[in-house]
Amino acid sequence: MARSRSDFGALLHAWRDRLSPADAGFPVTRGRRAPGLRREELAQLAGLSVDYVLRLEQGRARNPSAQVVGALARALQLSRSERDELYRTAGLLPPQDGTIATHVPPGIQRLTARLGDVPIGVFAADWTLVWWNGMWSALHGDPSTVPATERNLARAVFGAGAARASVRPFRSDRADGEFPASIVADLKDAVSRYPADAGLDRLVRDLRTASGAFARLWTTATASQHTSDRKTIRHPEVGDITLDCDVLVVPGADLRMVTYTAAAGSDDAGKLDLLRVTNGRAAGMLP
Repeated sequence: MARSRSDFGALLHAWRDRLSPADAGFPVTRGRRAPGLRREELAQLAGLSVDYVLRLEQGRARNPSAQVVGALARALQLSRSERDELYRTAGLLPPQDGTIATHVPPGIQRLTARLGDVPIGVFAADWTLVWWNGMWSALHGDPSTVPATERNLARAVFGAGAARASVRPFRSDRADGEFPASIVADLKDAVSRYPADAGLDRLVRDLRTASGAFARLWTTATASQHTSDRKTIRHPEVGDITLDCDVLVVPGADLRMVTYTAAAGSDDAGKLDLLRVTNGRAAGMLP
């Protein structure tokens, strides 16, 4: 196991050096000495502390969890074979076929990084948020402050934990009840395609127990196609901001990209610009 921990740290360091900061959404400035990502940038992308990443690279942190390894693999934009190698060097089995994939292809990550003006979140088939860009955090709040197990849209809509508490008030132009019903329908579809996924089974059982609304919809909701929507989000700094919300399917990866945009020159576009400049915090109100 000592050799495995050493290999794990060496892989992290080598793949961190390999990844272009621009591809990860960071500005490339003059005088930058690191050939790839800085350690603090990797920590930010993976939602980990800088000290923990350092200890992993030095082989001093033992037995990283599957969630940590998965977050690092996504942050490093690894291929599937590289991701599996990282899992094995951590002493873990790679994700198995027949379970919901959380791997985000490098091309999709580069796309989200380069479309920095647009809030983008990438969700797995069970509506777990697995990747997001800076503008998503500016609009919705930083997902890394929410426990990884709670970064799930169904838990945000129907649960009573950290996911629900983190959601900013919003309203949809769709008919009342249509949005939550579509989330339940998506989960029913995911169960039919991933019957052996333990995490999905636990999610459904938790919500059927915790939410009467979810339990009722579970028996009645039918599959519905996601269409464009307009949502008004109550932001604590810029007030109400109304945006077009689109859900784009990533072929071959069973992922959904959720984007928010506003017409050029509109008041709402101006509010997005302000969020971009202030990183979601108004001037004078930084922590």
